[in-house]
Amino acid sequence: MKLKDLFPLAENGDTEILGMTADSRKVEPGWLFAALKGSVQDGRDFVPMAIRHGAAAILSDGSAEPGAVPHVVADEPRRALALAAKRFCGVQPKTVLAVTGTNGKSSTVDFARQIWSRAGFKAASMGTLGAIGPEGKVDIGHTTPDPVTIHETLKALAGQGVTHCAMEASSHGLEQHRLDGVDLAAVGFLNFTQDHLDYHGSMDEYLKSKLRLFTSLAPKGVPAIVNADSPRRDDFEAAARAAGLQVVSFGWRGEDLWIDELMPKQSSQTLFLYWRDVEQKPVELPLIGEFQTLNALAAAALCLSLGMEFSAVADGLANLKPVKGRLEFVGKTDAGAAVFVDYAHTPDGLDVLLRAVRPHTAGRLKVIFGCGGDRDAKKRPLMGEIASRQADDVIVTDDNPRSENPAKIRAAVLGGAQGAREIGDRGEAIRTVIRELKKGDTLVIAGKGHETGQIIGKDVLPFSDQEAALAALQGGAA
Repeated sequence: MKLKDLFPLAENGDTEILGMTADSRKVEPGWLFAALKGSVQDGRDFVPMAIRHGAAAILSDGSAEPGAVPHVVADEPRRALALAAKRFCGVQPKTVLAVTGTNGKSSTVDFARQIWSRAGFKAASMGTLGAIGPEGKVDIGHTTPDPVTIHETLKALAGQGVTHCAMEASSHGLEQHRLDGVDLAAVGFLNFTQDHLDYHGSMDEYLKSKLRLFTSLAPKGVPAIVNADSPRRDDFEAAARAAGLQVVSFGWRGEDLWIDELMPKQSSQTLFLYWRDVEQKPVELPLIGEFQTLNALAAAALCLSLGMEFSAVADGLANLKPVKGRLEFVGKTDAGAAVFVDYAHTPDGLDVLLRAVRPHTAGRLKVIFGCGGDRDAKKRPLMGEIASRQADDVIVTDDNPRSENPAKIRAAVLGGAQGAREIGDRGEAIRTVIRELKKGDTLVIAGKGHETGQIIGKDVLPFSDQEAALAALQGGAA
């Protein structure tokens, strides 16, 4: 494809472009290299390497020095790259929706995929768990990957016959224009609580990045699904209306899809719902936890707002399977105590998780968790306080310490966790607590969810909460 077809205002527009990337290590002859400035590295420093690898053109904000290689200058090169990736790939599924929120994105987009698939659509989801389509799972690296990967993945999914795709929209991805160029048919907001302050700096900036999905990316007239139970409901509804979107609210206080009554059972919940003032038949949701109910309702509201009949959506809800590492049931002890794994790694996520599990616990509620290193340190004592308040037994362990001293991270968490125990080795913590479980108890292992490695220093060591718990339940070594 010609450079001028990707960037209409580019000089030397007849240069042939065979591919594009923002990673100098991936540059191949004939490719465009986007020299983007990041929080850790500056792409301008890698322009010489990209040219040695055969880069045919360089994209930057004008500060790069590409020598004789054609130089595309853009005020916002990240957005320019995203729009060029769209033009280069040329195709995406007909119906694409994006969901933002601090917690619950992975479950919501996967639930939407399951509801669509159950109704006969060829459907996919894209996010933290990778891209999941008719031909299986593809690892895409990040919750919201770079725009080239996004558009390459959308093209690949369309090639599999996918017509419906639900995407996660992270705050990083929104602020860095990674979703620019995706043709959205609907957008959704789940919740907003403290996270990623190491990147955004303040809650106001974090909120601004989330709102961008509504204010800048959603085409006028498309549905904007909003969690009516969120304290930030008014912010997102106001942004949606100002952008000319159709507000669709869900939840206990929802005005379109709302819960009239919820009956928790041992491994499921019965939902009594209304959809636009019409009482529906009860739905047996095969998931536990109120927050899972709200994630499922968000997916239902998205599907309903795009024209699906309630009966088909209800059938999808009744057949949902939990997402890997999201309140995932691992097994029971011989005495009947249940063990779950969840990804909750924020104060609100942990609070919501423990409150959700409590109604399903006849005995003591136990939680094992830690906090990641090189991430928002302010949340550590907050999570300790929440755990000690909501659970009967708290065990503080290591998460992904990364470059930090694990003992110092644990100490910060313990500073807010009155009466908590400390077992640094995560595997030993899991084995110890599972041996202690009694009839009616519930153990939640929180923080890592679907992850299969533990980051210590610069090393990623194989580790799975599920495998460690299963080995302990079976009496083996974790």
